[in-house]
Amino acid sequence: MLSLENGSIMDIQTEKLRLIEWIAGLNDTEILKEFITLKKRKEVDWWDGISAEERSEIEEGLAQADRGEVVTHEKAMEKYKKWL
Repeated sequence: MLSLENGSIMDIQTEKLRLIEWIAGLNDTEILKEFITLKKRKEVDWWDGISAEERSEIEEGLAQADRGEVVTHEKAMEKYKKWL
């Protein structure tokens, strides 16, 4: 269910169909460009959306795992349980 601004709840499939109908009849190229821009932003790979430092940390973690430098979930939970 989708909660709308006016407080009503609508089936998401119904709302998508209404949007499709509205877009199909739309002749305003600026609004269409905005939809295209929004779609492209949502399609961006999460990897491209993180900082170089975050990518470096992830790559180092993967390299550690490849070298077998891993800790079991149980050991990690034991070590960090006081902060959880």
